[in-house]
Amino acid sequence: MRAYHILLVDDDPLILKTIGHALKTEGYAVFTAISGEAAMEYFETTGFDLIITDLVMGSVNGIAVLKKAKEILPDTAAIILTGFGDISTAIEALRSDADDYLHKPCEVEELLFKVSSCIGKLEAKRTLKLYENILSVCSVCKKVRDDTGKKPGSGEWMNPETFLTERAGVAPSHTYCPECEEVSFSSFYPGEPDKD
Repeated sequence: MRAYHILLVDDDPLILKTIGHALKTEGYAVFTAISGEAAMEYFETTGFDLIITDLVMGSVNGIAVLKKAKEILPDTAAIILTGFGDISTAIEALRSDADDYLHKPCEVEELLFKVSSCIGKLEAKRTLKLYENILSVCSVCKKVRDDTGKKPGSGEWMNPETFLTERAGVAPSHTYCPECEEVSFSSFYPGEPDKD
């Protein structure tokens, strides 16, 4: 299994070094950016599971980094890290779709706990998304279960034609695939006709 990719963004090289080392020790693949601008350059070429960004930096702050990350990589989790912690910045971070908020200086154990929690939530979302794209088909009668808008596993069973017409908006047309055509018509015309 691949290591989770984390982008650590802070204008303090010491923070990048210490937090980066702690994350690498836990087995994460860590990328670092010394500014918001540098972080945004990564988004075009590299996918991340988690972004940990300082809130107060130069011209591109942590909220701008977070918004851009969510725009380009919507499934990426994010933690805002700041030494200027007050209720208004926490609210702004959460409204901008941050998954968590952490004050500097922080204990490494607290950071690792929050990182692990964010990765766990991310995996749960990915699993749910995977199951949302699975269509249940009965192995015997070939009916389809439509769970649209219902608790998974509680949907109505219907024949494939009804599902295609009502849910997918596709009008089915009955015909034969080449193999079935050959089998079906061979029973009407057994053997090859004489060519005499």
